[in-house]
Amino acid sequence: MSGPEIKGRPAPLKIGVAGALGHMGRAVIAAVEARQDAGVAAVFDQPAHAGEIVDGHRLSGLDAVLATSDVVIDFTTPKASEALARRAAERGSPALVIGYTGGSADDDKLIAEAATRVAIVRSRNFSLGVNLLRGLVDQVARRLPADDWDIEVFEAHHRRKVDAPSGTALMLGEAAAQARGGKLEQLAERGRDTQVGARAKGAIGFSVMRGGGLVGEHSVSFIAEDEIITLSHSARDRSLFAKGALAAALWVADKPPGLYDMQDVLGLKPAGA
Repeated sequence: MSGPEIKGRPAPLKIGVAGALGHMGRAVIAAVEARQDAGVAAVFDQPAHAGEIVDGHRLSGLDAVLATSDVVIDFTTPKASEALARRAAERGSPALVIGYTGGSADDDKLIAEAATRVAIVRSRNFSLGVNLLRGLVDQVARRLPADDWDIEVFEAHHRRKVDAPSGTALMLGEAAAQARGGKLEQLAERGRDTQVGARAKGAIGFSVMRGGGLVGEHSVSFIAEDEIITLSHSARDRSLFAKGALAAALWVADKPPGLYDMQDVLGLKPAGA
């Protein structure tokens, strides 16, 4: 995917990469290096690794990365992302692209507070396909009444993933809940063991699989008495998330402070939303 032109900004866009020693950090580095309109400005990871070399780049400290980057792409942990956002907000720059999963409402609140000072794209999934799937889930959920249609969200990931359901599964569940005028925390069914009773009307169920090297599988099924509609997405390589995050970085580089998501980046957000 080619990113949008940044008017008035000389190329290449200077990208900082957080969590550079991780799988996603390395994928982001590779995605940036494949572009002509962006370049790796600096990379960093945990302070203890400063000075080490990763994919040809020497790991720097956080402040050095913030000082040399137009945008920092961050696929780390909620606490690490909060520290990054807090320091960027104190400086008033750079813009951020943040993709942690497994965070709490308090974590998200801190990111939103930082977004009053810097532009932040926050998403649980940067895949173009997944974000289109989110839009489809919204549309279908609006049109199929809860009295007749149950909703089930399924996700599968590699054995090393530590949070469940995945952030993407929750994002899809939130889209369905909001489309029906509800809140996911009130509608979600995450555990079914022993005798849990009949399914509640309007409930949004979640099921999870972990194993092997699965990159990411997500599906949302709308289930009636006599028919089923299933919308699904399969990720084959982590590079697709890195490419989406880079597209977000190119988009957000000249945006005013605010909290954005991939629906904004892709122009999918309804007017007035």
